[in-house]
Amino acid sequence: MIYLKTDEEIELMRVANRLVGAALAEVAKRIQPGVATYQLDKIAEEFILDNGGIPLFKGYKGFPNALCVSINDHVVHGIPGAYQLRNGDIVSVDCGVKKDGYCGDSAYTFEVGEIAPEVKKLLQTTKEALYAGISNAVEGNRIGDVSHSIQAYCESRGYSVVRELVGHGIGKEMHESPEVPNYGKKGYGPLLKNGMCIAIEPMINLGTKNVRFEKDGWTVRTRDGKPSAHFEHTVAIGPGKADILSTFELIDQVLLN
Repeated sequence: MIYLKTDEEIELMRVANRLVGAALAEVAKRIQPGVATYQLDKIAEEFILDNGGIPLFKGYKGFPNALCVSINDHVVHGIPGAYQLRNGDIVSVDCGVKKDGYCGDSAYTFEVGEIAPEVKKLLQTTKEALYAGISNAVEGNRIGDVSHSIQAYCESRGYSVVRELVGHGIGKEMHESPEVPNYGKKGYGPLLKNGMCIAIEPMINLGTKNVRFEKDGWTVRTRDGKPSAHFEHTVAIGPGKADILSTFELIDQVLLN
């Protein structure tokens, strides 16, 4: 069942998603060599709670933390811990919030110090692919139009698209219908309708598309050990263009200072 949101519900989702963006900006302030990933998690959880939100990931199917923090060859769902960031690392930080009964979800992959040029290009391409997908997330298109645009953008530049993990509908629950793959065919899949809200999240690898699941039950890594990048926005479908409910603006302000 795909739930269409009213304008009022979309505004509540915007508030939750803006809180996610603000929490990620607080994390961005501490992305530097020597910082342990559990410290990033603590910063985000305290900020979310202080601003009237609930950390959406914590306790979800037993997940222990407020953030997913995924380093280098981790694709997604990394568990924060004692690992200390190192110069040259990349770190995907995925954050979810529930506020006033509605969910927000967004992710950003950060550079730690100076990273390799080919990895920097991977991050840039993945972020651009997210916006290519969003440009096709309009009323009257289909999920496959979003999926295909992400796949074509990345594969034409020599990168691979993870198949096992996908974006999703979002609203009162973090994961609603429909699924939003990052690969697919134009004109296929569920019809996009005004009021649909989806989380679009390219997960793009420098090497093979194949992944493996760690024994912790959560962490997903690239099978060849090469880096993976992940960016995510929550959007509301409308006529003409998607309404991006989450934001990278606060993160960019931190990174540019």
